[in-house]
Amino acid sequence: MRIGDRDIGLNHRPYIIAEIGVNHDGQVERALELTDAAAEAGADAVKLQFFETDRLMSKAAKLAAYQRKAGQTDPIEMLRRLELTIDEMAQVVERAHAKGIHAIVTVFSAELVPIAQTLPWDAYKTASPDIINKPLLEALMHTGKPMIVSTGASTLDEVLRGVGWIDSTIDRLAVLHCVSCYPTPIEDAALGGCEALMAELSCVIGYSDHTEEHHVAPLLSPLNVNVFEKHLTYDKNAAGPDHRASLTPEEMKKYVYYAQNAFFDDSSVEVLEGIRTKDPFKTYFGPIEKRVLDCEQDVRLVARQSVVSTCDIPPGTTITKEMITIKRPGTGIPPYKLNDLIGCTTSQPIESDIPITESDLVQFEPSMAIR
Repeated sequence: MRIGDRDIGLNHRPYIIAEIGVNHDGQVERALELTDAAAEAGADAVKLQFFETDRLMSKAAKLAAYQRKAGQTDPIEMLRRLELTIDEMAQVVERAHAKGIHAIVTVFSAELVPIAQTLPWDAYKTASPDIINKPLLEALMHTGKPMIVSTGASTLDEVLRGVGWIDSTIDRLAVLHCVSCYPTPIEDAALGGCEALMAELSCVIGYSDHTEEHHVAPLLSPLNVNVFEKHLTYDKNAAGPDHRASLTPEEMKKYVYYAQNAFFDDSSVEVLEGIRTKDPFKTYFGPIEKRVLDCEQDVRLVARQSVVSTCDIPPGTTITKEMITIKRPGTGIPPYKLNDLIGCTTSQPIESDIPITESDLVQFEPSMAIR
C-alpha cells in the first residue's frame, strides 16, 4: 500500500504512527506540541481521534476498567473534555505536513466521515471496537483514501468478516493486530496474532502496540510486520485514560530507532528465530492465533457499539431508519445488523438513547448476507 509518498509493505522500512489520540487533553496547543515531538522522534505519521461525544456515547455507556483506574468517573464527561473540533484538527494536519510527516485520523461515527473529508488526511483508521461497524467501514472505504483497521479484542472470524466488507480496498489497506488492554502486560503482547493474520490476509499487516515497552517493534520487523502504532504522551503520569500506555518523546525516539535497525539488520531474522524459543521472549509471541484475551473482555463490551434508539419507541411500532443509530456500548444488536432492524416491530417500550436488543422486537431475522 501507499500513504502519501511512502510505500509500505514487503522490502520497505516499517511505517510508524505516533498516536496522539486523546493525550492532548482536549487542548490543541498540546496536540501541536506532540506533533512536533512525533516528527522529531522520526515517526512517519501522527494520528488523532475524531468523535463527537453525544454521537458516540449512549446514556448506557460505561467506563472501561482501565479508565476507572486512571481516575475517570463518568464516560460522557471524560470524552467531552477530550474532544477536538474539526477546525482544531486542521491546525494539527497543517503542522504535521509542515514537519514532513503524515496526518491520520480515527473516525468513530459514519456520520462524521463527510466532515473528516474536509481536511487533507493522508489516511483513515478505525479503532478496534469498530471491526463490527459495517456502516463506518464502508463509509471510509468510499473515501478512496488508504485505510488502517485495528483488530483488538476480536476473533479471526470477526476480522475476516470486517475485511470482507471492504475487500475492494485491499491494495490500500493495513490490518493491525492489537491487544485492547491499556497498558498491555508484556506477557499478553500476543505477537503471534500478527502471523495468524498474515496467513489469512493478503494486505499489509501491522501491530498496534499498547505495551509499556519500546523493544516490541524490533521483534516483529523481521517478520514483515510493516506498520507500528504507539501512543505518544508528554507525561506518562498525567491525568487521562491513555497516558500510562504511551511513550514519552525520548522513548518514541528509541522505538523508531530500534524498529528501523531491526529492519535493516540482515541477521535479525536468525536472531528472531532464536529468541522465539526462549523465555521470556517466547511469552511475548504466544500461540500463532488471533483470539480475544481475558484482559480484553472488559473493553470489548464497553467500547464496541450497538444499534441504539434515537427516540422513545412505543410497543407495536414499526422501526424506521430515523429511529435508530449506532453508539456505545456493545450490549445490543451489533452495528452490522442495523438495516435488518428497519421494518421490525417492537415488542415492548424502548427508551430513547438505549441499545436495542432482540428481546425488544417481535421477530428479528438478520440477513444471511451479513451474519
